[in-house]
Amino acid sequence: MSAHAPSAGRVPAPAQYAEIAVPGAAIGLVAGVFAAGVAALAGLPGVQIATIATGLGIPLALLGAGYCVLLATGRFGVGAVGPVALYWLVGFPLARLIDEVAVAGVLGHDDVLRDPLLSFLAFQALLSIGFAIGFLWLHERLAPHWYHRIQRHNTAAADLMRRYIGQAAAMEERRAAAGRGRRRGGS
Repeated sequence: MSAHAPSAGRVPAPAQYAEIAVPGAAIGLVAGVFAAGVAALAGLPGVQIATIATGLGIPLALLGAGYCVLLATGRFGVGAVGPVALYWLVGFPLARLIDEVAVAGVLGHDDVLRDPLLSFLAFQALLSIGFAIGFLWLHERLAPHWYHRIQRHNTAAADLMRRYIGQAAAMEERRAAAGRGRRRGGS
């Protein structure tokens, strides 16, 4: 088990992990709603807009929730960009593929993709890096507030709060050391 796994040697109940997953799931759902909003602005039919919202929003919500659980179990470090980018490098193209299949099914199209599958997945993988950065940025600003709120009854959230506080203290220490180094070098 990782050094960042929940403390005290006990694994939190599944309900605690479900509560931990709320910020990631919310970010995924909002991304789906945002995509539906763009589709609405483009003048697409209502059924297609609703399919985009659910066909993309639900997979992104599940993947966002999965990220939160992996973070809580110590598989990802707090604020670590590299592992998150790799996670979404796989997850985002799959979510987009599910979205395309859902839209084609609802609209009755025989062809799911306009491009070959590998080209589609490669392009979505390129887009995934931007999504990963945006997801992490939002998560790092929203999730700690949620975890702080639930930490009294959720041991996994309490452990995550300790990790966030530890990361903030380490960053502050590095900034202070860098400032001392600049003052010495400039004297």
